[in-house]
Amino acid sequence: MFERPQDRTRSAAVLLTSLALSALAQSCVSPTAPPAPPAGGHTLTLDYARFQSDVEPRLQRMGCDATGDCHGGGIRGTLQLSPPDAKDSAYDFAQVSLQTSTVAADSSAVLQQPLDLAAGGHPHPYKTFASRADSDYVAIRGWIQAGVLH
Repeated sequence: MFERPQDRTRSAAVLLTSLALSALAQSCVSPTAPPAPPAGGHTLTLDYARFQSDVEPRLQRMGCDATGDCHGGGIRGTLQLSPPDAKDSAYDFAQVSLQTSTVAADSSAVLQQPLDLAAGGHPHPYKTFASRADSDYVAIRGWIQAGVLH
């Protein structure tokens, strides 16, 4: 029986697709354990209870929440927090944790952004820490530092 060129092309395409799917299925194996961190790195283990007692009240007192265009949905940066009328401590903990540094507490965005420029801070609409000696700065830094050392 004579085979037409279209049939040969279709057969080749089906064969190639089958081989590709077979190879893909074999390569989709999940790892048994996560890879080890690079040598010399630090693991950050932040204390949720300490966040609730030492950090969250300070953030609330400073007005850091999802009201207006501050910290509400990434409108002005990367720190998103829950609104004051629907506080979600677990969500706020997770968001603030993303703004911390395992290398050095002082380089954490949660400390650098609201720190006055003259004290080494970064541009931010509100400067709630006039210096690194501010009691709120010291408390939040202590929480981060404890997590780095943990």
